[in-house]
Amino acid sequence: MEKLSIIKIGGNIIEDEASLNAFLKLFSNLEGKKILVHGGGKRATHIASKLGIESKMVNGRRITDAETLEVITMVYGGLVNKNVVAKLQAMGTDAIGLTGADINSIQSDKRPVKEIDFGFVGDVKKVANNSIDKLIKADFTPVFCAITHDGKGQLLNTNADTITSTIAVGMSELYDTSIYYCFELNGVLQDFDDKDSVIKHIDSKTYQQLLKDEVISDGMIPKLDNCFDALHNGVQKVHIGNTSMLTKENELFTTITL
Repeated sequence: MEKLSIIKIGGNIIEDEASLNAFLKLFSNLEGKKILVHGGGKRATHIASKLGIESKMVNGRRITDAETLEVITMVYGGLVNKNVVAKLQAMGTDAIGLTGADINSIQSDKRPVKEIDFGFVGDVKKVANNSIDKLIKADFTPVFCAITHDGKGQLLNTNADTITSTIAVGMSELYDTSIYYCFELNGVLQDFDDKDSVIKHIDSKTYQQLLKDEVISDGMIPKLDNCFDALHNGVQKVHIGNTSMLTKENELFTTITL
């Protein structure tokens, strides 16, 4: 099977022009078929504040009311996505910017109200892998923002990590898929105060021991659960680290396997 890399970048990279340019250069030089997924929450919060719209968060997750959804659509789907696409074109990568509504690529259900009403937030239901594959086979590089749709005309704010793993799972029927979660740390750390204490390999058994020893902090647990869910559903490998893990020289990052 041909290899496909799905790379996700977070808000800290997007916010810093120099970091974004450096990352996109690495991404552009990455060999083989690839897909980029990005968030943009920090930029959305900043723009919302300028417009006098308060950003409401619960447990680190955004409450997306109708006004906030408008801001997210403008920022994720417009400002951030098109800026990334334009930069990639300048680097010779023929990118195409997408939401989940484009080519009906990612459908979600609106999250049901339990203790908290998250508003217009989507839980991914299905990925149209054959439609995405048409773009890849035509030598386009898809760049997805963190917006999906419900198939009935409603856009939905959707977690970018989840979009990344569900795209990877969907595409694993057609490709040998790997995920790269790029963020500001060098990987999953043994000691949070020592930025070089990277755990280079985590499998299911190691993960259970790390949880038992309370080495992994709260914020990393849902990310790693997401990784193992993807691995159980056809993804070959998941990598977590800073953007330099996309180079062949850097070996300081975490690889997750079953």
